[in-house]
Amino acid sequence: MTQTQDLICPAEDILDPVALSARLKQAFEDAKDAAQVRKTTVATLRDVMNAGRRTIARAFEADPHMAHAATRSYAWLTDCLVRAVHEVATGTLHPLHTPTASESLAVLAVGGYGRFEMAPHSDVDLLFLTPYKITPWAESVIESMLYMLWDLRLKVGHSSRTVKDCLRLGREDYTIRTAMLEHRPVCGDAGLAGELTEQLWSGLFKGTEAEFIEAKLAERSERHKKQGGQRYMVEPNVKEGKGGLRDLQTLFWVAKYIHRVKNIRDFVDLKVFTSEEYDTFMRADEFLWATRCHLHLVTNRAADQLTFDLQVEVAARMGYTDHGGRRAVEHFMQAYFRHATAVGEITRIFLTALEEQHLKKAPLLIGLLRRRRRAKAPFAVKQGRLTVKGDSVFHDDKLSILRLFEEGLRTGMLIHPDAMRLVSANLDLIDDEMRSDKEAIRIFLDLLLKHGNPERALRRMNELGVLSAFIPEFEPIVAMMQFNMYHSYTVDEHTIQVISNFAQIERHELEVELPISSEILSKGVNRKTLMVAMLLHDIGKGRPQDHSILGAQITRKVAPRLGLSAKECETAEWLVRHHLLMSDMAQKRDIADPRTVRDFAKAVKSVRRLDLLTVLTVCDIRGVGPTTWNNWKATLIRTLYNQTRRALEGGMEDLNRENRGAEAKRALRTALSDWDAKALKKETARHYDAYWQGLHVTAHTVFAGLLRDIGDDEVRLELELDEERDVTRVHIVLADHPGIFSRLAGALTLVGANIVDARTYTSKDGYATAIFWVQDGDGSPYDASKLPRLQQMIHKTLMGEVIARDAIAGRDKIKKRERAFKVPTHITFDNDGSEIYTIIEVDTRDRPGLLYDLTRTLANSNVYIASAVIATYGEQVVDTFYVKDMFGLKFYNEGKQKTLEKRLREAIEKGAERATA
Repeated sequence: MTQTQDLICPAEDILDPVALSARLKQAFEDAKDAAQVRKTTVATLRDVMNAGRRTIARAFEADPHMAHAATRSYAWLTDCLVRAVHEVATGTLHPLHTPTASESLAVLAVGGYGRFEMAPHSDVDLLFLTPYKITPWAESVIESMLYMLWDLRLKVGHSSRTVKDCLRLGREDYTIRTAMLEHRPVCGDAGLAGELTEQLWSGLFKGTEAEFIEAKLAERSERHKKQGGQRYMVEPNVKEGKGGLRDLQTLFWVAKYIHRVKNIRDFVDLKVFTSEEYDTFMRADEFLWATRCHLHLVTNRAADQLTFDLQVEVAARMGYTDHGGRRAVEHFMQAYFRHATAVGEITRIFLTALEEQHLKKAPLLIGLLRRRRRAKAPFAVKQGRLTVKGDSVFHDDKLSILRLFEEGLRTGMLIHPDAMRLVSANLDLIDDEMRSDKEAIRIFLDLLLKHGNPERALRRMNELGVLSAFIPEFEPIVAMMQFNMYHSYTVDEHTIQVISNFAQIERHELEVELPISSEILSKGVNRKTLMVAMLLHDIGKGRPQDHSILGAQITRKVAPRLGLSAKECETAEWLVRHHLLMSDMAQKRDIADPRTVRDFAKAVKSVRRLDLLTVLTVCDIRGVGPTTWNNWKATLIRTLYNQTRRALEGGMEDLNRENRGAEAKRALRTALSDWDAKALKKETARHYDAYWQGLHVTAHTVFAGLLRDIGDDEVRLELELDEERDVTRVHIVLADHPGIFSRLAGALTLVGANIVDARTYTSKDGYATAIFWVQDGDGSPYDASKLPRLQQMIHKTLMGEVIARDAIAGRDKIKKRERAFKVPTHITFDNDGSEIYTIIEVDTRDRPGLLYDLTRTLANSNVYIASAVIATYGEQVVDTFYVKDMFGLKFYNEGKQKTLEKRLREAIEKGAERATA
């Protein structure tokens, strides 16, 4: 292939070197001095460079997946520019009529540019090679070339060395060695460039293969660690991330170093890759390059991080569209993650081939495992990994495909890539007959339930396509990305994380962190039913329908196939249908309201189902991301579980307000045993029932102290860290007046406190007792050092010294990278979920100051807010308000509801405009 072949459009359409040379010669006729020559050169080259870039970009836009042709085109355009400045520097600015042997210069491309692969804004890495110590002439040429290239705004990386320098520095530094591995002559002395090539291969690369491989693999591990350590980062780095371009380049570097290959196709001749694996490599490489090139074109800079806002733009440029209930960006990112997974598989195959040649050290773990269990027939051990004894094993008995993974768990061995290859080549053997085979089902369920680490088998089965072949309904969610800031993983990886959490609980690793779930599993539950529910709980995602309803319908088909009895199928289907119920009740409702617990208990019906749903809920939340679960959520789930269990075992009358009120008063009398009887009687008589059943005795005790002898115009506050729940409690008492809740919410917003829960009660003698549970932006208790400022701001806001509305303006901006997220607003009114309040649920796009806007709108509409529950899911928030009208009644009137909804929507829309302005 010549350099002008396989470009994205005809070479002369990008740049015509002959015409350029003639144009420069003509322009130089009017140039008075060297400065004028340089200026003319830069102006001319800028014109042709920009025109060439536009031509490539247009052709790429017309065929947005032709990345290899585009990267070659950008490299060819760069070659033309470098040759042009070299011609000007050596022919016009610094002509040498009788050069000596030392006055020789070769210009070489190194790194990605040397590989003839460039994105629109890639660095131009140049090596200026001289035979001996650099001469004044060579120095002048290099300096002139660099200044002209810099004036073209090219990001040039450069070095000036002799052949000896290259060898010496290459021995000392693997980065330099790697760059020179991909050197390519661009212009200048071809003989000198050829000498470098020969010296590098004979004097540096030969005999140092093993050390180079170890260095590159160590570098790869370190890079993965920096990029987050896993393939499914929601904002992946296309170049440096796991499964990204650098991983593919590392394979090529190693192969070139060992075998002196010129291109990836040579891997097939070397029997490292099959033809199918070569195709997989090329598809992944072209997709990743396409993504990177579009990133550069969208941002007009060298951007490699696929941030949320850029994902939307790149998806559109690459031709993805909204369909099937999913956004274009979700289809694009699913393709991205599938290619990243393929890169992982190819890397594994290649590294094992290196081990066979004894060029790469086998992992220490494998060395230890060699002394452990032997493999049962028809399996064998190869290089400390599990493989099969012959290529016909799966054809002889297709159940051996599943047995391979079972044997891997039994022995603790990793699976050899040869066996993985064979599995991938024989997926068609997993047919309806095998799916309904009782022994196959037994093996599959044993993989999940018998060996204690099901996630290991599931992840490998998923990557090889076995899981989707055995349960075809699972295939649509493989590598499915959910375009939001809440989920850290793709849907399939999330499912495996959920099961991994379950396995950790069963292994007694989370007894301190998850006491209730640990107790439930130690007592014993139907593990098979729960495991199937966990495996299928999100299987309905990515379609227009409610994924819980669709998932339940799919479970109705799949569960019997997996050998569950009719009763087990019914329970599994119920769990999938209601897998969000407990999370929603705990996070979106006031669990201090007896009706919440009563309604939840009625839905669950039995302690058996409550136990199963609790474990599923805990594992589901923990499986969303590494920081999603916290002590606040743990407390909510634990409280709801305990109260519901009490109601199911002792009867619903245990939730009676009067009973709970009497218990709370008794607890307060015990806590305030040093108070005199008169003061105690006054305190227990001054509050309504809702106050007693809505707060814990710790809050009652604090409020009792704050209210004691309070003056009419006095505002008292007490802030308390609650590290067990990861929150700070803010207690406030003052004379009640309209809009108090909104003003307090505004004050908290101004100091950067995130409200997760809030209650306000009015005492019989006219005092407001308000309690807010707040966290900082990271979901931790509000920093104790900031508490004085918080206290000061609350005072200033309540006293009217600070107007929250004006102070918040300008602070409520949404970050640019987060603006791509669209959350439709849903507002509902529920008069059945509470005995005495109307529940208004506002589900919308989160932003700073939203809660203040909503509460101010309600206050201005003469709505009394008793409590607010705030549940945040990334960019989405559900704010739930328990309210009454000014006469203490529920909002039954449909007209009033519509008026309130309209005002709330207007407040949300105005705030959104402000936040994105």
